[in-house]
Amino acid sequence: MSDDAELAAIREKRMQELQGMQGQQQKQEEMMQQQQQAINGLLNQVLDQQARARLNTIMVAKPEKGKQVESVIVQMATTGQIGGKLSENDLIGLVERVNAQTQKTTTVKFDRRRAALDDDDDW
Repeated sequence: MSDDAELAAIREKRMQELQGMQGQQQKQEEMMQQQQQAINGLLNQVLDQQARARLNTIMVAKPEKGKQVESVIVQMATTGQIGGKLSENDLIGLVERVNAQTQKTTTVKFDRRRAALDDDDDW
């Protein structure tokens, strides 16, 4: 009987730990949602309707680039670098600036040893 009581106590302790972990996850999710709402509110204040639509399109097509542009806009707005609302053309210029900073270069390396596997002697 003592084994059953110990087992029940262990189960109860484990359930409490799991419930505590779920509570922490819920708090983190709520904080993330609040941060996202604050960012969306700031973007609505700083961007005009067409620029906001273009940023949403960028977020759908390339989420990582959209997040980069979004963070640049938030940083500019919090430091006071943005006077009025950004138009679509201003956003395009900002996206081009981010593209220039994060441009990747691709190289093609051709391995001649592997390409020369077929012999002409087989003919």
